[in-house]
Amino acid sequence: MADKERKAAKLQFQTTSRSGKEYRTWFRGEHTNVQPHNRHFFKAGAIEKYVLKGWQPKEPVIDVNTQVTAFGSCFAANISNWLSKRNYNVLNKSPDAGRAYVVACGEGMVNSFVILQQFEWAWEGKVFDQELWHGYDTESYGYDPEVQAQTKKMFDETDVFILTFGLSEIWYDEPTGNVFWRTIPKDAYDPSRHKFRVSTVEENKANMRKIYDLIRKHRPDAKIIFTLSPIPLQATFRDNSCMTSNAVSKGVLRVAIDELYRELRDEGVLHYWPSYELVTDAFGQPYKDDRRHPRDEVLDYIMMLFERTWCVDSTLDEGELLRGFVTAGAAAGMFPSILQRICEARKPFRLEKVLAREQLLDDPQTDKALRGLLNVLLEHWKAEDASDEEMHEAQTGTA
Repeated sequence: MADKERKAAKLQFQTTSRSGKEYRTWFRGEHTNVQPHNRHFFKAGAIEKYVLKGWQPKEPVIDVNTQVTAFGSCFAANISNWLSKRNYNVLNKSPDAGRAYVVACGEGMVNSFVILQQFEWAWEGKVFDQELWHGYDTESYGYDPEVQAQTKKMFDETDVFILTFGLSEIWYDEPTGNVFWRTIPKDAYDPSRHKFRVSTVEENKANMRKIYDLIRKHRPDAKIIFTLSPIPLQATFRDNSCMTSNAVSKGVLRVAIDELYRELRDEGVLHYWPSYELVTDAFGQPYKDDRRHPRDEVLDYIMMLFERTWCVDSTLDEGELLRGFVTAGAAAGMFPSILQRICEARKPFRLEKVLAREQLLDDPQTDKALRGLLNVLLEHWKAEDASDEEMHEAQTGTA
């Protein structure tokens, strides 16, 4: 027994580190991108390195004249609202969009089947011979030719499509196979024909490919950005916990997007924006108390990143981006909460007081990394203040 205990005490799981010989022994491929430690995020450019790497365009493509259409899961509304607020040309926020369903209920189109239906209806004139589309109050959205024409006009003018996929759980009509926008109104529900299931990776990939092909056919010069919504399921119709169903629902869509992207990436048209990973992996506690909606500060930072990555004439500089990251990190519990108030008020002297403290975080290495990040932010603020002061003096001297 003593021998067995001694052998067990020597048993170790394999570990890998740069200082260990196993790091040099195993072939690590042409591209090796490691999982970061928390402290790795406390450096300027960390998000770009650990989350955005491989998903950024060669250069931004959206300027104030680029016509953008964003719809799908409700996260698409965040992108639309941000770009519109920053004076970019978001067609689905335009008064000319009228009653188009991708406007009236755009954030309610949460699965790839119904997003595809909008493109097939607008561009190919396809109708589905039954009521599939219902608004928030269960009202039926029919196949109104005027709405179809408005939707077609919007799609015809779009330069960049941003499509956000939300879930892979679907309700469908068994005799026809047609998929509903969401579930079925109670007074219309027929258990003999209205069924529920989890759609497959293959089905979702096929839907996304059809969407891609339709856009390439009708708008061959347009760019396409797929995103996966970080908003989890509010409820599942499976007989198990919602949390575990959500993992499957998101996993199905993420795999479908990735498989299609790998097939089509060389054409340079399809892109992926990692909003899902930015929310779920890059921040400690990114959600509000409802455990579904990301904190406003986290959303704002992700929108800032999107603008800096995709928009040609963005006025956001490194200092503003860093300030947004620290604000989001503090709101999500990564950094001391006082940093959120300091960043929102932009008070350099208060940041200096925080840096004078003996300890900010428990882990010494992480504490050191955070101090480095905050010192970079402080230097940005000091440089901005000095520039403003010089400009003021110059204006005063010439007055």
